Amino acid sequence: MHPIIFFSKMDFSQSNLFGYIEDLQELTIIERPVRRSLKTPEEIERLTVDEELSDIERAVYLLSSGQDIQGTSVVANLPVLMRQNPAETLRRVLPKIREVLHVAGVEMQLTAAVSFLTVLQEESVSIHTYSHSFLHIILQNLEHRDAGVSNAWLETLLAVIEALPKETIRHEILNPLVSKAQLSQTLQSRLVSCKIMGKLANKFEAHIIKREILPLVKSLCHDVEYEVRTCMCRQLEHVAQGIGTELTKTVVLPELVELARDEGSSVRLAAFETLVNLLDMFDADDRSQTVLPLVKSFCEKSFKADESILVSLSFHLGKLCNGLYGIFTPEQHLRFLEFYKKLSTLGLQQENGHNDNQLQLQTLEQEKKYISVRKNCAYNFPAMIVFVDPKNFHLELYSIFFCLCHDPEVPVRYTMAISFYEVAKLLNSGVYTIHKELVTLLQDESLEVLDALVGHLPEILELMTNGGESSGSESKLLSIPDLIPALTTAEQRAATSLKWRTHEKLLQKYACLPHIISSDQIYYRFLHRMLTIILTNNVLPVQKAAARTLCVYLRYNRKQEQRHEVIQKLIEQLGQGKSYWNRLRFLDTCEFIMELFSKSFFCKYFFLPVLELTHDPVANVRMKLCYLLPKVKSTLKIPTDKHLLQQLELCIRKLLCQEKDKDVLTIVKRTVLELDRMEISVDVFQKRFYENDLLDQEKERQEHLLLEMEQLEKEKQQNEGRSTNVNDKIFEKKRRDSKTSSVLAKSITLSVPVNSSGTSAGKEDKKSKLVRSQSFSTQALHPKYSNIDKCPNKSSATGYTSSVSGMGKGCMLSFS
Repeated sequence: MHPIIFFSKMDFSQSNLFGYIEDLQELTIIERPVRRSLKTPEEIERLTVDEELSDIERAVYLLSSGQDIQGTSVVANLPVLMRQNPAETLRRVLPKIREVLHVAGVEMQLTAAVSFLTVLQEESVSIHTYSHSFLHIILQNLEHRDAGVSNAWLETLLAVIEALPKETIRHEILNPLVSKAQLSQTLQSRLVSCKIMGKLANKFEAHIIKREILPLVKSLCHDVEYEVRTCMCRQLEHVAQGIGTELTKTVVLPELVELARDEGSSVRLAAFETLVNLLDMFDADDRSQTVLPLVKSFCEKSFKADESILVSLSFHLGKLCNGLYGIFTPEQHLRFLEFYKKLSTLGLQQENGHNDNQLQLQTLEQEKKYISVRKNCAYNFPAMIVFVDPKNFHLELYSIFFCLCHDPEVPVRYTMAISFYEVAKLLNSGVYTIHKELVTLLQDESLEVLDALVGHLPEILELMTNGGESSGSESKLLSIPDLIPALTTAEQRAATSLKWRTHEKLLQKYACLPHIISSDQIYYRFLHRMLTIILTNNVLPVQKAAARTLCVYLRYNRKQEQRHEVIQKLIEQLGQGKSYWNRLRFLDTCEFIMELFSKSFFCKYFFLPVLELTHDPVANVRMKLCYLLPKVKSTLKIPTDKHLLQQLELCIRKLLCQEKDKDVLTIVKRTVLELDRMEISVDVFQKRFYENDLLDQEKERQEHLLLEMEQLEKEKQQNEGRSTNVNDKIFEKKRRDSKTSSVLAKSITLSVPVNSSGTSAGKEDKKSKLVRSQSFSTQALHPKYSNIDKCPNKSSATGYTSSVSGMGKGCMLSFS
């Protein structure tokens, strides 16, 4: 089709005119099928139903004379009819559905299977009534010619078996199953029988299973069709759980051994997987004499004639190695470890030039298989650490760990990122050996890998900084020197991508950093970045995540000057920002401030800037403020904050008198009623506010400790500097006066300042406070706490004066 292009000057030459005519003809051709698809009056009449009919009558009518799509709609609505009028639905509608299903299409069959299952799950009728009315319809449609329909009805039947009584199962399902499982029946019928066998094995006692079910199981295990043998082999796990350990050893295990040598590769694969899943039911003799030789045979064949088992073998290898651990000889232990290493690099040797003798073009199918194998090896890596013992990790598995973390395929690295936390936990004190791989995955080019790693990032960083031998409060980053650049790079890459959920998740997890790195490093590398995200990002969840993380950083910042600067920027750039969007984010940030800080802190620095927004020119800002006012009022304490309460009441009066926006005024009136019902806590401790007061007092105590910490650290630095200067002066004077009399030398020595007992005691007291403050700093953000603001409720109230001394540029952070 020629595209119709409009030019500033139309060309009506003969050639172009013919082109336009052709375009118009094509448009008419497109329009004709639309006209043909319209319903004729007769068709509309046939599809019309009398509105006065009841739901039951309408359903019966549509099933009798309606079209397929109308009948399917009735079948889909069956659970609703059963809830409304079960008796009439069973008497009139269900028989019609039974008739229609004989000639129904695939869509109606699938819909009926789902509806029958829904009726069972909702328990609209008793199980006796259900089995009497629905079970026969389910059994009749089990052998539908369409495999999808047959499987849908089978799933419904298996769910029904769970709820049916034993006698009903025995008469309605087990007895007919004997004939359905015979070789004379169709392949589909025998496959259905296999799956029903697995479900029935858990419904009866062992002696009934042995007498009535096991003969059928053996018969199906020797079926002439490999699909049936495969299906029955996978059901042997359920059969074994039903008959117990003894019968499993004498009946199921011999069948598995025979099926493991079957000519069909799918049968051998099913036998292998069932053996692995049943390892716990076999004793040491069975494992060493029967299972181990079979496993060795599988491993040997997997690289030669039977590559189809490679993917499954790599997936189950961790469970297999640990399940057979007790019977391995040292040689066998080493052999299985080498086999795992070989699988971990499968498909990479040729690229690296290590397999020159077998160079060949790999097909796309082979490449996908090799990627799946390496992905399964990454999945099993924690299990293999247990297999070799974490003490031997660096010697035995580190090279494989390195290869998997640097694998060229994203699914492999993604799986390693998911299991990284498990690996770190297993290594414990040796976790520092994998810090380079952590940095590598943080800087991975795929955001999927980063997203998988970030899920447990706080726990991983906690283990890295405190689990390694080199960890300590003074040198947390010695074990991960490249951590901060990797974290900043990861955040920037997430910010520039379109996957904002990954960015939001990352910012939420970065709230753990005050426990990992120093306050100064957070301030210079992360805190201002959070403020930039709030101001510039266009995604609301990302902005909120950055705002909360910024508040956490502010909460545990250890320098008064830095805290003052951040508070000032929040008020000026957000609360007083030109964009109403920034002012809305300021209110979000204030909610987080109220959540994380004490009431006094909020009242001291943010109460009045919040109230200033009652005069905001944008209605949405005033509306959001009104929703926030109850929380704002809850931060007040009487009589200390009486003047702030008066300011709040004044702002409410102005809103009631001057507000012109109807929506805002409605919310203001609703808020006023809520504020009137609120009780304000007083400075005196009250039982009714017991938990909240304790929590708030603990927050105040921690804020006060941060200031104590800062002051004591300054004094410590000053004392160390003064002591160094004095010692240097003494040393210099001794050197100059070394040839003078010994009396003068003694007088110089005695002139060195020595602490008196009183001064020493005072310094000891300050030192104990410093230790206590540092202890709070290192434990404030421990991952074991589910929420950052949850604190222990065992503390005395050491508060500070709640006075508002200037806001905006004159805002000073001063505790008393």
